[in-house]
Order: sequence, then C-alpha cells, then structure tokens
Amino acid sequence: MAENHTESVTYRTTRAGGATVVTLHGDLDLLAVPVLSAALDDLTSGAQPDLVLDLSPVSFVDSSGLSLLCRAHNRVRSRVGRLRLVTPDDGFRRLLRRTGLGDTFEVYPGLAPALARSHPSLSSAAPRRSPASVS
Repeated sequence: MAENHTESVTYRTTRAGGATVVTLHGDLDLLAVPVLSAALDDLTSGAQPDLVLDLSPVSFVDSSGLSLLCRAHNRVRSRVGRLRLVTPDDGFRRLLRRTGLGDTFEVYPGLAPALARSHPSLSSAAPRRSPASVS
C-alpha cells in the first residue's frame, strides 16, 4: 500500500479483487492534478489496466479534476482496460451528467459493488463449453 500527499489531495494505492484501487482524499483540483496525473499514467501504462478510483472521500472536483479523470479513462480505454469510479455522492454524478460525461464512466455507489462486477474483455480464460456441447 502506497500513500502519497499533494497540496490538496492524499491518495492511497492498494490491490483488491484483481484491480488496482486508488483512494483519493481531499480536493481533486488544479493543485492535485500534476502529481495524480503522473501516478495515474504509471498505473495505466500496461496492457489492460484494471483501475478503480474511489472518490468517496473527495470533497471537491474542479474542471482540471474532471480532465484528469477523462485522461485516465482515455488511457485505460486505449489499452483495452477498465476504469471504475466509486462515489456515493449524487452531486458528483449530477456533475458528470451536466458536463456530458454521465455515460462515459462506470460509476458505483460503493467499493464492494465496483469490485464485484467483472468485465468480460479483461478475462484471460478460454471460453468454456457447456457439458452438452462437449463431444
């Protein structure tokens, strides 16, 4: 577990359910973006990144914070990965809708539901045949 601090945000990185979970505390704003951008770039640099951003403890998001989330989303998508946001905050979901980003992100009300949902494109297992189709 790594814990890092910037002027306006603290973040912690852990692994859970096969995903990398980044829990942010504080403000996701212009002061936080340079350090978080570097960290998220590192976490999304490999093939098929599986990233969960827990925004539950975040108290404020400005346009630079939204831009950071969009950049992470685009990097994950270009690498055929998955990005999930966790927030119980209706205000944040409303912000996403009003900025035209409502359908861009997978948003969950809690960490457990976000980790419970698997994504078929990230499965490396071979397709299984049903017993009736095996000859």
